[in-house]
Amino acid sequence: MKTQQWLATIAIFLTMAVILLGAYTRLTDAGLGCPDWPGCYGFLKVPQQEHHIAAAMEAFPERPLEPHKAWNEMIHRYFAGSLGLLIAAMFFIALFRRNYRKVVPSILLALVVFQAALGMWTVTLNLLPLVVMGHLLGGFSLLSLLAVYWLRLHPQHRVLEPQALSLKPLAMLAIAVLIGQIALGGWTAANYAALACIELPVCEAGWQARLNISEAFDLHLGHDDYEFGVMSAEARQTVHVFHRLGAIVTLSVLALFLWQLWRKSTDERLRKLAVAAGVLLAVQFSLGVLNVVLHLPLGNAVAHNFVAANLLMLLVIIYMQLRTPRSKEAL
Repeated sequence: MKTQQWLATIAIFLTMAVILLGAYTRLTDAGLGCPDWPGCYGFLKVPQQEHHIAAAMEAFPERPLEPHKAWNEMIHRYFAGSLGLLIAAMFFIALFRRNYRKVVPSILLALVVFQAALGMWTVTLNLLPLVVMGHLLGGFSLLSLLAVYWLRLHPQHRVLEPQALSLKPLAMLAIAVLIGQIALGGWTAANYAALACIELPVCEAGWQARLNISEAFDLHLGHDDYEFGVMSAEARQTVHVFHRLGAIVTLSVLALFLWQLWRKSTDERLRKLAVAAGVLLAVQFSLGVLNVVLHLPLGNAVAHNFVAANLLMLLVIIYMQLRTPRSKEAL
């Protein structure tokens, strides 16, 4: 049991690192830093020697080698590959030991394999927004599921709080709203719409007349290359506006749930989780405002991505604590 506990803990922190590196890769426009997969210009690492660089340029003349972008992409892949191997080890340990539940490790393995496929399609489909957004959601889901598994391996941290069980529907709503907002954020980033509006509180004057919902949420299939986006300025503004409005809805719903949780809970651990999630919610909203005011500084944008992942993970942990003891054991 302790082996799995340690592996689950390491996997959580490694997933956080992969999420950070993925955001940094995307925000430095390095998603196609290596135009092939899983290697880089046909090599296991970024070409450095002159004859390797010449071979890379000959094989991919349409994608000149930019070493800093290529290294960003490959470091992300190395970490992601290590995470995949770690989760595979967790699965096989659970598979061959009778006293381990196998459902969550099986789902984790399937999810990390699917994440690898999404990573490949991100490159082979030249940053297709639907795939990029799916890759983001997959990474966040992986982190949350690992947290669920960690909680199952540490039953001493489970809370029984009868007073708060009535909040389960509101908890589910909060999680669903947050996932929707994360998807909107991923769609905004994947379509290079983060700077489509640079004024507060919603967008530049006259934004209502420029809304183009049909193009904003069209999948835009069939393009050869999606780097730097294929949407019109109006469609990008529409995506950005929806993300901002979604932020208000998310702030309201999550704040209501966390306040109710803090008010109804008698267990100090659950109250602390509510406070921690509230702090993350406030930080996340502030980072979103700063992205607009400061015109998307790299460090702030990466932090915005990372805090969203941790906020989702924490809400999922809270929801698991609101489950009845019998349903906990069932999974």
